[in-house]
Amino acid sequence: MNSEKLKKEFIAYLMLILGSALFAAGDVMFVNPYHLAPGGVYGLSNVFQSLWPWKISLYAICMDIPLLIVGTLILGPKFGVKTVVSVILIFLFTFILESTYGYAPLIHDGLFTQNSDGLIAIGNDGGWFKPDYFLNSVVAGLVYGVSIGLIFKSGATSGGSDIISMILHKYTKISLGTLVLVVDSCIALTTLIAFSDIRLPIYSIILIYIESKIIDLVVEGTKSYKTAFIVTDQIEAIRDFIINDLHRGGTCFAGTGLYQGAQRRMIYVTLGRADLVKLKSNIRHIDPLAFINVIDSAEIMGLGFKALPKSEN
Repeated sequence: MNSEKLKKEFIAYLMLILGSALFAAGDVMFVNPYHLAPGGVYGLSNVFQSLWPWKISLYAICMDIPLLIVGTLILGPKFGVKTVVSVILIFLFTFILESTYGYAPLIHDGLFTQNSDGLIAIGNDGGWFKPDYFLNSVVAGLVYGVSIGLIFKSGATSGGSDIISMILHKYTKISLGTLVLVVDSCIALTTLIAFSDIRLPIYSIILIYIESKIIDLVVEGTKSYKTAFIVTDQIEAIRDFIINDLHRGGTCFAGTGLYQGAQRRMIYVTLGRADLVKLKSNIRHIDPLAFINVIDSAEIMGLGFKALPKSEN
């Protein structure tokens, strides 16, 4: 293994360890104390732990191990060593934290609390926060998002309900994203059945939404690219602006209009958000009758953008 690959693996496992530790902290300090269940085996474990006191980590590992075995038998060995390491690390960090810290909510009467006079203090004499479901859900979503984003970026997954979604995807052909949402939403709804409180599944779903956005931010970064399809009669003028002023390339191809059957040329170009604003403003002056379709681009790779991934071989 060369030094570059060794460094890459070291960073990956560092992110995996940090992500697993953050996940455990988010679950024990923010999710469990408020009886939330934002999907996954740990979401279900939180419900079980509240109803039948046992350690969250033990409930989770009792579900994770069979899921990994069944998933490997049905889907093949596609999870990889890092996913197994992730499952073990999350279990260990959660077990240690709940054994030493307990289940006191960080936003309520744990480290930060508030006394009867409303004064801020640390410890049992007061604190920074009153009980606040919404604030807790937001903070939990941020912590969960960063932790799972780091785990994903390391090349692993957190296992759990993702495996259920992958198995269902194999037999139903429903998109994996839809199945993950359905499975996690069903787990979130268990809080309503268990505790008869309509707030709990709602806040759990809010947490899931915030978590998903933070995961995208951690994995993909802050850069936002847009892809524009431009239909115009002033193709050369717009082409010159893209090349000479924006210093970008693109593709020009021919199309046929559905209404009149006229032959038109189109430009396909991917730009950053700031350059897109300049392009739209310029097109307004060049050809006010131009048609522009702008779509979000989840990931752009190639010259001028993100580098193509290197071969692992």
